[in-house]
Amino acid sequence: MTITALGERALIARLRARMPPPPDWVLTGIGDDAAVLQPERGMVDVVTTDALVEDIHFRRGWSAPEDIGHKALAVNLSDLAAMGAAPRALLLSLALPESLPLDDFDRILDGFLALAALTRIRLVGGNITRSPGPLVIDVTAIGVARPRRILRRSGAHPGDRLFVTGHLGAAATGLALRGSGVDLAGLDADRRACVSKYDRPDARLRTGQIVAHNRAASACMDLSDGLADALTQVAEASGCGVEILGDALPLHPGVLDWAAATGADARGLALSGGEDYELLFAVPKRRTRLFLAAIRQAGETTVTDIGVCTKERMTCVVAGDVRADLPAGFSHF
Repeated sequence: MTITALGERALIARLRARMPPPPDWVLTGIGDDAAVLQPERGMVDVVTTDALVEDIHFRRGWSAPEDIGHKALAVNLSDLAAMGAAPRALLLSLALPESLPLDDFDRILDGFLALAALTRIRLVGGNITRSPGPLVIDVTAIGVARPRRILRRSGAHPGDRLFVTGHLGAAATGLALRGSGVDLAGLDADRRACVSKYDRPDARLRTGQIVAHNRAASACMDLSDGLADALTQVAEASGCGVEILGDALPLHPGVLDWAAATGADARGLALSGGEDYELLFAVPKRRTRLFLAAIRQAGETTVTDIGVCTKERMTCVVAGDVRADLPAGFSHF
């Protein structure tokens, strides 16, 4: 059965039937023209939105529907993590092709709602419409944070150390593996992990919140479009430069394996590939111990010191005696 055979109202009812009872602060939820939320005392709202478009951000021939639903939410949660915000409420808008199987619709919701339940964020509204072409999933996520503990891109200063969470380049390598046509079932663990990072990214929510709560960083940004893009944007917003050590980049083992086998540029995948959804932090030297303690408390991942913010308005990567401008990150246009 396709979604067309069921109809719009039945699809909405099908979604509502899967929702738990709303908390008391949701005064009006799914089913009215707009949601009504009770503000949380002493907090401000942090609002972000991202749209995933079929054949741009995912391919239904590659990814399981559950992974598509998970990713649609995870990329928004990553933005909240970068601001140090706790997730609170969601709006979900779906533009669906007429021929979409009802089973795919249900499985997309499986992935989306499973992550929503895990991160305790409530779906409070949205929209369903027909698409003449690709499947589009548009999510608006609302988080909350204390005003003085919000992380921004604009807070870095010369002398701040630059740290990045996790490993880099895995998602770009996963995309390359997807596009290569290799038998994914025969991949080793490191390469499978890269494919999983592309299909089903994790948002570093706990890390962002604890670092922000402890005021352990001066600036933060998530790596949606690559490390080089994040470094450039933090530098521009903060009015400083950045210098990173190419040999310090925490490359994922699967990236190194793929590069050795194919001749791909491992460092280039880490700098420009995008979709790792790790976090870049600028940390004043005097707060380094506090920052590292916050990372240990969060317990989600490790961090690596990759460079420093500079007074000179430059963005460069140093490898041995060679100093080069940072490459561009991913851009849609």
